[in-house]
Amino acid sequence: MNGSDIGSSEMTADAMERARRVRLMIFDVDGVLTDGRLYLTDSGEEMKSFHTLDGHGLKMLREAGVEIALLTARTSKVVARRAAELGIEHVLQGAADKRAGFAALLSRCGLDAGDAGYIGDDLVDLPVLIRCGFAASVPHAPAAVRSRVHYLTRASGGQGAVRELCEFILTAKGALESAIAPYLDSR
Repeated sequence: MNGSDIGSSEMTADAMERARRVRLMIFDVDGVLTDGRLYLTDSGEEMKSFHTLDGHGLKMLREAGVEIALLTARTSKVVARRAAELGIEHVLQGAADKRAGFAALLSRCGLDAGDAGYIGDDLVDLPVLIRCGFAASVPHAPAAVRSRVHYLTRASGGQGAVRELCEFILTAKGALESAIAPYLDSR
């Protein structure tokens, strides 16, 4: 995948080709859509911080025809709320077995593993990262994860990594300019 024996231009070409084929992009939540920190109040409520740039990237990707899904081992009302705000229909929370969650999402969408991309940041994400067609991660992921992905974002989780990845996929599909065009309308 992202082995040190492969030149960066070769990795980029492979990642671009894999990203071009993505029909379903699946996102881990903690450490990818958030910075990975958990904020717990005295009353037991959980708080998470999401980046608005990431949210808009997800919307652009969905509007370009890519199905979006969230796959997370934790369960949180905040995640359900954010998914609803972004119009994400496929949300699997409490998926301690991410491999099974991945299989369920593929079945639900009627797709093969090669049609799916996944971005995760920790060892629990490896069962999906090694099976999907396009695997991505963030810079703070353990080396065992970083060495097994096709694309490593420059931005950190919760700090624009998802937006960067969405734009990479849109570029690979030749759809980034179409996604930006409505904002350039001079009317």
